[in-house]
Amino acid sequence: MNQIEKGDAFLALHQRGAPFVIPNPWDAGSARMMAVKGFEALATTSAGVDHVHGLRSGSAGRDQIIANARDIVAATELPVSVDLEDCFGSDEDGIAETIRLAADAGAVGGSIEDSIWGNPSEFYAFDVAVARVRAAVAAVAALPFKFTLTARCEFMLYGHADLDATIERLRAYAEAGADVIFAPGIRTREQVEAVVDSVDKPVNVLLGLSNTALDMADMHRLGVARVSLGSGIHTAAMKAAADALDEIRERGSFGFTTGLPKVDSLLGV
Repeated sequence: MNQIEKGDAFLALHQRGAPFVIPNPWDAGSARMMAVKGFEALATTSAGVDHVHGLRSGSAGRDQIIANARDIVAATELPVSVDLEDCFGSDEDGIAETIRLAADAGAVGGSIEDSIWGNPSEFYAFDVAVARVRAAVAAVAALPFKFTLTARCEFMLYGHADLDATIERLRAYAEAGADVIFAPGIRTREQVEAVVDSVDKPVNVLLGLSNTALDMADMHRLGVARVSLGSGIHTAAMKAAADALDEIRERGSFGFTTGLPKVDSLLGV
């Protein structure tokens, strides 16, 4: 598929009336594995970019985010959405430049959030956050293909447990023209239901973040359009590696290698 076809296909996934899972690769190899496993679209993880560079979460800059996105786009034929943090722009021009860079990397979607990059527990004021979403919407509209824009309210991810304030922002972002609404950190069926009922736009829910009691059947019943996992799969892979290293250091054994597959088969190469 070319970029126009990918853009249309990605948007259509959000409109088919049943939720889809968009897993989050951290490099080209993990992207290939996810494609082989039959997933229909991919979304990058900024935390994954941080960690593959040996950095603390929230440290990777725009150049690293875009370079990672380019590698992931090139690895498969799937539509890719990019975790663009706060779009790394202090003004409309900066936000627009980030959107253009993501599009130039081959992405057909991306996100803008209302926490401040580098200071994730600090948030843009309400009016500023809404204006920033409008700027991203305008930048997306200038592209020659459909670029699905996700607007994120980060309140509940960083301990601000005010669902009403979160929903107020999500409504404003939807009215500003965002295609998808996302509040990472919501954890209960009641919270998911309240968000879905509050906006007339597709809703993304992050699963695996202290809400593992929820599953895809719940998402279908609640009317969720998309489920992402953030850095969940990447963290699981890193933990498996750490457990293997602990076995070697602590017991001098190599049981973790028992039954390992050939990686080529996992990547479809």
